[in-house]
Amino acid sequence: MANWGFIGTIHRGIYRATGGRVGARLAGLDMLLLTTTGRKSGEPRTQPLACFAEGENWIVVASNNGQDKHPAWFLNLEAKPEAQIQIGRADRAVQAHVAEGEERERLWPWLKERNPAYAGYERKTERRIPVVVLRPVA
Repeated sequence: MANWGFIGTIHRGIYRATGGRVGARLAGLDMLLLTTTGRKSGEPRTQPLACFAEGENWIVVASNNGQDKHPAWFLNLEAKPEAQIQIGRADRAVQAHVAEGEERERLWPWLKERNPAYAGYERKTERRIPVVVLRPVA
């Protein structure tokens, strides 16, 4: 089984060191670095995530590879929705919200078309996989 924490650490380091020239795309998907505030530690926590542009917003999915628990970065955003993203060399402040209702119903099929792994994760878990909208702030 893959050690996703170790892989994430390596990916994050390469992405940062190269300004996204290496690591901004992985397995055909765009990637960003999401920095949240740890809900327990108060320390910054950075995670590479697949992302999908929708207008000025970025969409990320708290799939956690289909595990039955939410990923830590999602729990951090629930506690404090203000975060930072790095896309390539650009850093941006964002405000996160979980897509619900019509917004989620529109986004979820669109996301599964772009990354079919999400459909597999959905079958693997009983939890409703959160779709997170990251909206840039001034």
